[in-house]
Order: sequence, then structure tokens, then C-alpha cells
Amino acid sequence: MLKIKLVLLLAATLLFTTFLPTNSSAQKAGYWQQAVDYEMDIDFDVETNRYQGHQKLTYHNNSPDTIDRVFYHLFFNAFQPNSMMDKRSRTIADPDRRVRDRIYHYDETEIGYQKIDWIKQNGEEVEFTVKGTIMEVHLNEPIEPGESVVFEMEHEAQVPLQTRRSGRDNAEGVRYSMSQWFPKIAAYDENGWHANPYIGREFYAPFGTFDVKIHIDRDYVVAAGSILQNPEEVGYGYETADMQVNRPSGEKLTWHFQSEDVHDFMWAADPDYTHTTAQVPGGPLLRFFYQKETVAENAPEERQSELLANWEALPEYTVKSFQYMSENYGDYAYDEYITIQGGDGGMEYTMGTLITGNRNLQSLVGVTVHEFVHAWYEGALGNNETKDQWIDEGFTSYASSFITNHLFNDGEGDPMLSRYNGYYRTVEAGIEEPMHIHADHYVTNAAYGMASYTKGAMFLHQLGYVIGDDVLKETLNRFYEEWKFKHPTGYDFLRIAERESGMILDWYYEYWVETTKTIDYEVSSVEDSENGAVATLNRIGLMPMPLDIEVEFTDGSIKHYYIPMRIMWGQKENEFPEVERVVVEDWPWVFPDYELSIDRKPDEISRIEIDPSGRMADIDRSNNVWEQSSDN
Repeated sequence: MLKIKLVLLLAATLLFTTFLPTNSSAQKAGYWQQAVDYEMDIDFDVETNRYQGHQKLTYHNNSPDTIDRVFYHLFFNAFQPNSMMDKRSRTIADPDRRVRDRIYHYDETEIGYQKIDWIKQNGEEVEFTVKGTIMEVHLNEPIEPGESVVFEMEHEAQVPLQTRRSGRDNAEGVRYSMSQWFPKIAAYDENGWHANPYIGREFYAPFGTFDVKIHIDRDYVVAAGSILQNPEEVGYGYETADMQVNRPSGEKLTWHFQSEDVHDFMWAADPDYTHTTAQVPGGPLLRFFYQKETVAENAPEERQSELLANWEALPEYTVKSFQYMSENYGDYAYDEYITIQGGDGGMEYTMGTLITGNRNLQSLVGVTVHEFVHAWYEGALGNNETKDQWIDEGFTSYASSFITNHLFNDGEGDPMLSRYNGYYRTVEAGIEEPMHIHADHYVTNAAYGMASYTKGAMFLHQLGYVIGDDVLKETLNRFYEEWKFKHPTGYDFLRIAERESGMILDWYYEYWVETTKTIDYEVSSVEDSENGAVATLNRIGLMPMPLDIEVEFTDGSIKHYYIPMRIMWGQKENEFPEVERVVVEDWPWVFPDYELSIDRKPDEISRIEIDPSGRMADIDRSNNVWEQSSDN
């Protein structure tokens, strides 16, 4: 009997390991992730704004767990009076201006819904329960580790009036912005199911393949974040000089799309889309869809030519931006990327984005850049955006700030300065919340934005101060290559930063991400000593940091002093080799003050400054500088 049990255990182990992802050298031992394969057939009615859908989903249980139920997201159900999204928008202190109380006043033709007619597990119908935007499926048989199961369903949906990200008839006249539009299986990982109700925040889903057919009125052009399989049949928006278009007869055309290693499928449709392309040298083909005529109709007459010129200029800027991103942070992971006019602002989806189009040039380029950078930090790196939203939003904000600065300011100045100033204002206002809070549960939208976008970007910029900008860039590249098409956490990034820098960095993560403790250092005094001068430094804030000190002498010379933290167990390389740097004794964080010995007398020192680069988020920089004066 013991021998039989051992054989069965070995067989189960082999079955489980065959489903583990490959190239997982960066992952912790035993890392696994679920996988999905979607096949969808959608019959769309543009008169009623509804569709009938058939979905076949093959779900691969790569986990070591036996799964006895599954969950789906039904996002369109959020767009109904008294939904969680509606209630949250009407009760939060600072509602999104695009939502406010709009949903509450929708009539039956304006609401959204997704209704499941039936769902089957391996050909047998199963029962299910729907509560708001979440459907629980009660399985007939549990899904064992290493097992794959096929779910099929028939469903119908009504597209809501465009409110937040998705919907119909947006402010610029785009008929359909189809994001968060299909029944989507929830993410399952080592922490279990992530069946979070949709109230307008972020997303998390398993990687897989999509094979989608959309049947829609033949007058409509369909744009999707996926690869079109039948351009010679649909023609509209995809013609080339050497393409022979052979459209089938009938009232509708079928648009067939496929994509791999993705966790979402977004599309849009409108009769008036203009389609242009641009090729990134050595990179992806870029597609752009916008309403050439409608943009003009929905814009002030005096700005019509300007707005159209901006869209015509956008491809060149986007090509340059893709080149910058690939050169600095890793190559784009897919063959195409699509920018589509639609939605209510700017929202990223795998292989594409929806953006509003009536913008000045810098705004149009800026929103496009921000959203396509998400193709790295949301598309290929599929972190849990409900828990670690600061990774995708913060890392994207960081990189896009440098790209737009490169495009419009020739890389001059610090593109992160405005974010630091915003952080200081938030701290002063007392509304900051930690970065690791679930995205849906921030008290205010302002606190969520600060934690996710601003402090997430500052996490990287300030980390560059701690480990050096060159090491930071190496860390970001390694993070992307090792975790592409997987689901990293903040600590996974931190481990790579530690390996690249040779430092211990858990203190940095714990203080900056998990608390709202602030940084504040001062140069309190400079006194004469037997061997020169002693500058007394005080740590006023509760977050400790290593210090770069610049000392300028009266003869015009400059010397840098570097004070590592003891808990770092390492130090960064000299970032300014043209300036002499002295590495002094490390600073134990429990000591509130530190005496820095300088080998010149006080009267030979003209200026001492803590962190002249400005990358350390010191909330009171007025006390960072000591200057020689008649009073000293």
C-alpha cells in the first residue's frame, strides 16, 4: 500500500510540474500561475446597443489546490442605479467628475447589464449565483491540480451609456468603447480568488489566448487590442494599395481577432474611424484610429484644423516614444499596438488604449505615452492591480515622465519635480494613505491617486537615489525580462533591486510603501574641531535614509560625503566620479543625530547641502542647506 501511495504521489507531482511556467528563474520556488484560453463569438446589434455572445473558456488549474468554485466578473452590471459603483461615487468625498451621480439617473436604455443564459462545465450545465458584478459558479466537479476544464456559456449584454472607461456614445461621438465588456474569469493565485466587485478601479486576470469573432453592421470599423485575422474580408480601415478587398454580402461583417500571452481583450467600433499606421524600427506596428470628421464636429470651429493636425502628428511622436522605452526599459512584448479614440480620458488595455481625442498636441502625446507604457507595466507585467496598483501606475508614471521630457524638453530638468511637489502638498494636507491599501478601499480618490501614481513613481526615482540611477535602470530591465507574462509583486521587484545593488532594501519598502512616515533631515550646526569642522545632522522625520552631502568650500572646490545606513549592508557607487567622494561611517537609524567630520575649518566652508540632486523626498528642504554667513 505504501508503494502504491508513493507512485501516486510521484505521478501527481509530475502532472503538476508539467503545467508550471517556463523561464521562471526569477520566481520563488514553487511559483505557478493559472492560464486561460478564450473563444468568443459576438453578434452585435447597433440599433439596440446589445449583443448576444457565446463563450468557450478552457481553464488550466496550474495551482496545487483543488478548486471547488470559480468566479467571473460581469463588469457592465456596475452601470445600474444603486450598484456599488454608483453608490460609491455618490458617497465618496471627492467623486470622479466623469461619474458623480450619472449612473443613478440612467433609464432602462442607458444602463448596462450582462445576463448569463446558461453555463456548462465540460458539457454539463452548472448552477451559478450573480451578485452585482460578480458571478459565482457552483461546480459539478472540483478542478484538481494540473487539470483543465472547459466552460461554455451563452450570454447577452446591453452596452451602457459611456460613463467610466467603457460604454456607448461618448462625449466625442464614438459609438462603442468596449472595455470590461465580456464575462471574464477572476484571478486565482496563492492568496485564493480575487473576486473584487467593479467600482471603477483596477484589474487582475490570468494570462492566456483570445480568439474573438465580432459580427457587426458592415458600416462600422472595428479597432481592437489584438491581431486582425481577416483584413482582406472586412477591408474598412485596413486597406492597403496592394490589398484586394473581398467583402462578403449581408448586413454584417465578421471581424476575427487573435492574441496570445495577454490577459484582456478591448475593442471599439464606429462608422467614421480613420486608420493610419506607423512602424517602429525593429519594433511593433502601430495603429491609430480616430474620427477625422467627428473630431472636427465636436470641437470648436476655430480649433478643428489644429486638433486634426495633432492626430496626424501623433504617430511620429509615438514611434520616438516606443524607441525610447525599448532602449531604456526593454523591448515591447507584442507585434502591434493600437491607439483608439474613445472612452472618457485615457485607459490602458493589453496591446492598446482608449483615449479621448480633443486635446492639444502635448496632451494628446502625453496621454498616449502614459497608456502605452502600461503595455510594459500592466500588459506584460500583470501584477495584481487591486493590491499593488502602485507598480503599474507608478512605474508607468515614472517612465512616461522621462519620455515626455525627452520629447518636449530635450531631457532637461527633473521631470519628477511636479510629482514631488504634489506629494509635499498632500502630506501637508494630512490626507495621505499607505501605498499597499487595496485600491478600492482608499478613503478618497485623491489619496488613491497620490499613493498609486505619485508615490509609486517617486518609489523608483527615490530608489535611484538610494542605489544609483544606473543600477535602477538595470533593475527595471531585469524585472521586465524575468517577470514578463507573469504576476510579480512589489517584493519580487525588491529582490531584483537587492541583487543588482548588493544592498538590503526591505527597510525602504516597509517605510515608503507600507507607512506614511516622512523624511526630514537638517544641517543643524557647523562647529570648529581639532581636525577641521564638524557638521551636526539631525533626523527629524521618522523615515531614515542614506545621505548624499555636498560641501562647497570658499575656494570654489566641491567634495561629496556619503553616509550609508547601517541596515543597508552596502553602498551605492559614486554617481558623480568627477567629484571627490568620501564614504564615511554608516548611520544607525536609531540615532537621531550624526556628526560629520570635514577636513576643513568652518571658515573655509561656504555651503553644505543634503541631497543636492533633490531625489530624496525630504518634506522640508529649507533646513537641508547650511550657508556661511557673518552670523556663523
